[in-house]
Amino acid sequence: MRKQYHFRPGPDGLRAWDVDRLVMLTSGLNRESVPLGSIREIDEPYWSTGASDSPTCREIVEHTRFIEEADLTFPVILSSDGRVMDGMHRVAKALLQGRTHIDAVRFLRDPDPDYVGVNPEDLPY
Repeated sequence: MRKQYHFRPGPDGLRAWDVDRLVMLTSGLNRESVPLGSIREIDEPYWSTGASDSPTCREIVEHTRFIEEADLTFPVILSSDGRVMDGMHRVAKALLQGRTHIDAVRFLRDPDPDYVGVNPEDLPY
């Protein structure tokens, strides 16, 4: 699997979580079946930051490949407030397949980020 990070803005700059660590931290959590309609990111510009950062056709094709390759046997990872920390390509695949629910694990308390105030391009990949 390619190296990935989950990003969120924070008061001290961009926060980043190493997805490999998130997977490890959630390995003992119980799975739950989550309605796809409750995942807010479905209706947000998740892979771009808005109109000024519209994805190119090449970027859409790249995401399409990731969606096709997504393995729904792995649960998505949700933060304590229900936001997707890992698994948006799996969410998209479930939507394409007409599913109404997806398996997920959810943090009761979010772990501290691995990096704060970082430029995503400066992280180790």
